[in-house]
Amino acid sequence: MKRLPALLPGLLPTLLLAACAVGPNYQRPAALPPEQIRLTEALENGAVTPSPLPDQWWHLFNDAELDRLITQALARNTDLRAAAANLQRARAVLSEAGAARLPTSGTSAQFSHSRTVNPAFGRAITNDFFSLGFDASYEADLFGGVSRSIEAARADAASAQAAVDAARVSVAAETTRAYASACAFGEQADVASETEQLQAQTLDLTQRRLSAGRGTRSEVDSATVLVEQARAQVPVFEAERRAALFALAVLTGDPPAVILDAPAAKCRAVPMAPEPLPVGDGQALLARRPDVRQAERALAADTARIGIATAALYPSITLLGSVSLGATKFGNLGNSGSIGYSVGPLISWNFPLNGAARARVEQSKAVAEGSLARFDGAVLNALKEAEQALARAGAATSREDALRRAMTASADAARLSRTRFDYGADSFLQLLDAERQRAQTRAALAQAKADRADAQISVFKALGGGWEAAPPAP
Repeated sequence: MKRLPALLPGLLPTLLLAACAVGPNYQRPAALPPEQIRLTEALENGAVTPSPLPDQWWHLFNDAELDRLITQALARNTDLRAAAANLQRARAVLSEAGAARLPTSGTSAQFSHSRTVNPAFGRAITNDFFSLGFDASYEADLFGGVSRSIEAARADAASAQAAVDAARVSVAAETTRAYASACAFGEQADVASETEQLQAQTLDLTQRRLSAGRGTRSEVDSATVLVEQARAQVPVFEAERRAALFALAVLTGDPPAVILDAPAAKCRAVPMAPEPLPVGDGQALLARRPDVRQAERALAADTARIGIATAALYPSITLLGSVSLGATKFGNLGNSGSIGYSVGPLISWNFPLNGAARARVEQSKAVAEGSLARFDGAVLNALKEAEQALARAGAATSREDALRRAMTASADAARLSRTRFDYGADSFLQLLDAERQRAQTRAALAQAKADRADAQISVFKALGGGWEAAPPAP
């Protein structure tokens, strides 16, 4: 035991070198200049404004049922639960990597009873032996392999957290989209039913005219076509409404069958966020998007792994120590004669003669280069998706506004044509054409409202919001 203090001065320089870490130190990629990340659509599109995006953007739709559905989805969605499990695993890997900084130890206890025969004396000899032992070892992080492992694991955990946030963004957006789709198809079914009723009035008029001898069978058939065309749309829209509700149920973690009795099934009007939509700016977008953060953390992890591979080129030093107690009688354990110990360093070095270790370093560098490219791609993709969504939202708003004006004009024209037809000023073909235009414009307007809501949801999804105030991962 007296030799142990004498060994420490010789090992001290080795332990001090543990602060050195081979491989490149990670530096976050330089940000794009401000003129390249500005959202041009936010500056030129009247449907949006550069005001900051609220954390819970779905509140802009002012729909209590939608708020409830998203809260449920963020707590119970199966994809989100899977992402949360991956996060737990990444955190456990980080804990395992951190444990490499601490010594490892183990204890042992053994009892053996042996019987041997001595031919010289012609008799058997029996022996009992009791032993207790304690072993400890510590690997000096001479070239930073352990430090780089912890660095990589920490970045992987942060990347997994970003993946959870990305799943939250998707779940909130797709839940809103499914709910809005169900509402939109319900509204379109109602519009088709109303159009059918209006067309049925025209059909009734033509049938009475035929009965009075003032109309023709061709006029009745033409009016019947309009009625049946409108009627044929109703079951299609109702089926699509139920399909959207089934998708909504799965998003919120429920079996599809339960959704048909839920309050969401009663929605028959498209939810719409008031415009202009608050979208923020490009800098806030990149800071908020979880996929950009996920790509950046993946790059940091892969950069640290270059150091892990590089550290394998150098020797490793492990400090070993053990204490043991051994005696033929249990009562003698602990006596001075039963105590044994060993202590000293173990130096191991796999000489990289065949080039495999250096090849692994080059592999790690190539992986990091690929991660850098993916990070750059994530930044550009975030800007692209935001600009596309903003452009489409502006177009959807303009289209709906135009169709609203067209709807007003077509409704007035249909009413006027019916009055003129009653007084004999317009022909039946003119009335039929006016009715057809009104029906087509009503259907187009209903579809435009659905498209506008969908475009708004796409904007919020592209902006990457909704994860900030989400409940803890399940």
